[in-house]
Amino acid sequence: MQLNPNALPQPSTLPVGLPRGVAVLAAALGGLGVVMWIAANWASMGRVGHFALLQGLVLVMGVGAALKPAARAPLGLLALLGVGALFAYFGQTYQTGADPWQLFALWAVLALPLCWGARSDVLWAPWALVVVTAISLWTHTYSGHRWGVEADQLRVHLAAWTAGLALVAVLSPATSRVTGAGVWSFRTAVTLTVAAITLTAIGGLFHKPVQAQYVLGLLVFAVGLALLNTRAWFDIFAISAVALGVIALLAVGVARVLFDNGGGDWVGKLMLMGLIAAGLLASTVSGILHLARRHAAATPATGEAA
Repeated sequence: MQLNPNALPQPSTLPVGLPRGVAVLAAALGGLGVVMWIAANWASMGRVGHFALLQGLVLVMGVGAALKPAARAPLGLLALLGVGALFAYFGQTYQTGADPWQLFALWAVLALPLCWGARSDVLWAPWALVVVTAISLWTHTYSGHRWGVEADQLRVHLAAWTAGLALVAVLSPATSRVTGAGVWSFRTAVTLTVAAITLTAIGGLFHKPVQAQYVLGLLVFAVGLALLNTRAWFDIFAISAVALGVIALLAVGVARVLFDNGGGDWVGKLMLMGLIAAGLLASTVSGILHLARRHAAATPATGEAA
């Protein structure tokens, strides 16, 4: 059998990355499998059996993560999922009256030592998702159980944005030596926070007059772009996510201006809106590539000087 001389060589990280990826996938599927199995056998098992199984899962996986450093990340992920399943079952069984955001917040707090001990994106990334879910549910609760954007909800939205930005700061490269979080947990936090701010700001745009959330969203993104352009925080994925949020807000703002003026050719307005959005996207991509080349060129020079 002859090998193709034009074939690309095997990536150098494949022998290490592939087993880790398979282990993480197996842990995620295993944890979800336990949860689904309990749901499927809900009537055949007693309350004590359900609690014993979930608590045993968390205990065994936690001990295994402590004793087996090589398997710490996947076992820690299983324990993280087990904690969430345990709280979900507790809330369904006892009907404590707690708001859903409180269960997610408690899940995040109790899983924090686990993430800190594992020091891996395998745990920090899903932990960020849990935190953002808690923030979203908190926002819904303290906004009068409404997903809309009103003037009287400004303080709630600003508090939620502050919590999301604090999450980004905790998982940022600046704190990676303390938390052990890597680039993907940081990117996860940035992406989820950008999505939350963008949706809220767009909601403020559809009011007359336009709510302050829209302008403040653009201001937060402007500060974020300036911060991500620094040497310590630069990440092309994160800066692209924030830039995409800016494009979305500006494009929807243009659409609001165009279609607020009654009459005119709707097809022409749609074409103009498309051209403006395409121009914003093209200029943003060009700017991000310029920044990436500048930072890439500055890194070797700094290293040589050191």
